[in-house]
Amino acid sequence: MNITYSEATKALSASIEKAKTLKIPVSIALVDAGGHLVAFARLDSVCGVIDFAVKKARTAVMFGVESEIMGAIVSGAEIHGYGMLNSNGGLLTIAGGVVIKNKDGNIIGAIASSGGSPEQDKEIASAGTVALN
Repeated sequence: MNITYSEATKALSASIEKAKTLKIPVSIALVDAGGHLVAFARLDSVCGVIDFAVKKARTAVMFGVESEIMGAIVSGAEIHGYGMLNSNGGLLTIAGGVVIKNKDGNIIGAIASSGGSPEQDKEIASAGTVALN
């Protein structure tokens, strides 16, 4: 099951509003369960964080955990960490990528923010998931 476009824009709007209240120029990406981009917003962020937001969201949905949790897993992988980070078109394993689940607990997508601190990015992305519950 995948997130619908209607759900994606609802989540994206909530994350945009959170970023505006924090006054942080971020990029926000929302992907479906297969890691494909469904919705995106760039709020005057620098260009470099566009790819960061997409990769955080893809990392979260592909492994079913927040992107920062994958960071802990990769850091414990020692020599294999390099291979893990470069798998699947490249992962980004810092905070800001959050899995989106439906009411039955199934993963339907992920949302990520990039441009603020890791804590701010996580807060912005999480606002999108809250809007769907």
